[in-house]
Amino acid sequence: MTNERVYLYDTTLRDGAQTQGVDFSVSDKTKIADRLDSLGIDYIEGGWPGANPTDDAFFATKPQLEHSRLTAFGMTRRPGRSAENDPGLNALFNCGATAICMVGKAWDFQVKVALGIAATENLDMISDSIGLASKRVSETLFDAEHFFDGYKADSDYAMACLDAAYQNGARWIVLCDTNGGTLPDEVSYIVEAVRDHIPGEHIGVHFHDDTGNAVANSLAAVRAGARHVQGTMNGLGERCGNANLISLMPTLALKMGYQCGPGKDGLKDLTPTAHLIDELLNRAPNRGAPYVGAAAFAHKGGLHVAGVRKNPRCYEHIEPDIVGNVRQIVVSDQSGRANILTRLENLGIDVPKDHPKIPRLLEAVKDLEFEGSSFDGADASFELLARRILGTVPEFLKVNSYRVLIERRYNALGKLITVSEATVKVEIRGEERISVAEGNGPVDALTHALRKDLGEYARFLDDWRLVDYKVRIVTPNDGTRAVTRVMIESADGRADPWITVGLSPNIVDASFNALLDSITYKLLRDGAPSA
Repeated sequence: MTNERVYLYDTTLRDGAQTQGVDFSVSDKTKIADRLDSLGIDYIEGGWPGANPTDDAFFATKPQLEHSRLTAFGMTRRPGRSAENDPGLNALFNCGATAICMVGKAWDFQVKVALGIAATENLDMISDSIGLASKRVSETLFDAEHFFDGYKADSDYAMACLDAAYQNGARWIVLCDTNGGTLPDEVSYIVEAVRDHIPGEHIGVHFHDDTGNAVANSLAAVRAGARHVQGTMNGLGERCGNANLISLMPTLALKMGYQCGPGKDGLKDLTPTAHLIDELLNRAPNRGAPYVGAAAFAHKGGLHVAGVRKNPRCYEHIEPDIVGNVRQIVVSDQSGRANILTRLENLGIDVPKDHPKIPRLLEAVKDLEFEGSSFDGADASFELLARRILGTVPEFLKVNSYRVLIERRYNALGKLITVSEATVKVEIRGEERISVAEGNGPVDALTHALRKDLGEYARFLDDWRLVDYKVRIVTPNDGTRAVTRVMIESADGRADPWITVGLSPNIVDASFNALLDSITYKLLRDGAPSA
């Protein structure tokens, strides 16, 4: 065990965005960056300025980070250009990031085939680019692309590429296994060889997971002296993905004793963070994921359950609440209680540990999540559920019934259109109000109808709006009878956005449940009077 520092670099927003089926919006990137910052990640790679409009917009409205260094990714100067006149480098320098990570070839084969230039020209490109960057920004990293393949092919040239960056001011020299084909034993001896030229406190690693060894390779590299590790949340990335920081963080901290990221005390946010990323991507979390999966501390009958009840160490390598997870045996499990109390505390709800309604809340959460709901990315709905059970949510309004009609027809211009009409019966202080409204779709029509005639509550919803809407089928084997989960993000321009969740076999009903929670949360947060 050791108390040495290992620096974590997250590239979810850039490398993770190359995952098939993943398309981050600017809002998604900002939410993830904020969560990574609160988790304690040292470097957050926001993207590649100048590469696409989304990354440009993200850096133009970059989040205010308290802990992490916002990092921009780019490449060394192009052949035949000076570093000062390279548009790609200028985009990096002017994006406002506090650090930049610059990629360059470290394999002679790639230099000759991919770039089509002389090996010496590549060294000049690295030297010129890193040298200029070291003068223009506070911290520069060099991503030595294909380094491990390059080292095995021509170690002298691969090391010359590293020296060109290190001698010109790169803070971190990152050894990248771009093809993902290197094995842990190779990693160990190669990193040790690099340490003969470059101190370990300047060596980083970035492993892809094409052989399923990215986490093992990262740990081997740290054992060999590297002190900077790159990866992504949940192992996102092109092809088979990257080293999974969600697995690396607790292993480095709990198993190997390194100081990194959130530290031991901050690991409780690990499971909610992993699940939040999945929710933003509209993906089902991996139940078997180490540390954070729903099955990571699940015990099913027989000797295992008996052993765990006597002493959890019989079949668990750590206490699940250390990483924010829950042991699954019985509903009244104490680690589940601890997580509920921690989450209530984070929401500002102060209740004693022995509050008689905590077991009921824990049972309700587990029942709802078993049915398909998810509160990891829907704090507003969780807070409302908790307050309802604790009896601290005022009754603002009661929806007695609603109806949605959908008409598909040709308009006066002969164009095929679809129009939705919603009717909502709302009761306020014993008075029933009926509102009818049209919208572009059922959700839009319901939104207009719900807020149309709310009396004294209308002023609280003047600035309320929906900013995101996600749907996922949670029981796909049920076909057209499947249960649908809807997550709605709302905002009012004055405070942080909030997310609510609705669940139903009917997508309109699931949407309505999430909408009603959103309105209730808005009224609660703004101090609206009880009906």
